[in-house]
Amino acid sequence: MLARIRSLHCSMPKCPSIRIPGMEKAESSERSAGPESAVELEDRDPNNLNQHLQVMWDDVIGEPEGIRSPECAWRLSGHCFRLSRGCCYILLSVLVAPFFALCLGFTFACLAFQHIWCIAPCLRIWKIICATMRNILAAVTQAIIRPIMEAMGYCCHNIRVFNQRLPDGPYQKDDLLIV
Repeated sequence: MLARIRSLHCSMPKCPSIRIPGMEKAESSERSAGPESAVELEDRDPNNLNQHLQVMWDDVIGEPEGIRSPECAWRLSGHCFRLSRGCCYILLSVLVAPFFALCLGFTFACLAFQHIWCIAPCLRIWKIICATMRNILAAVTQAIIRPIMEAMGYCCHNIRVFNQRLPDGPYQKDDLLIV
């Protein structure tokens, strides 16, 4: 009976071992080549969405020359920082992330639904209405505004504007030349 229950259990995501980031070895940009390097090189942010969140011990705390804590305090502080950061992140990832992912899934599903079923059809309707209005306005322009502007052009076709440089000297009111 127990064997039957074991064979029927549903598959749950497995977490073979919990690693606390930064506690295995000191933080460095160099990665060792070996069997663990494939796990370390797993890219969970291929589009660099969270590149600004890469906060390491050296990015947060720095002691200037002339004032230094004892080396044991510095190392212990670094380990406490990495441990608390890793444990807190794991705890939040386990407790909050699934519910937050569920909410984000609903949000993006609603957003996709809104764009597919509401916004895209409204934009299509707007494009059709604008095309119709463009045709109407083009006809009105050709039928009414263009003939009026051509008539005004025929009325004003004898107006000439001449530009000439006046002699240098003091400005006088009589320098204005109207033809």
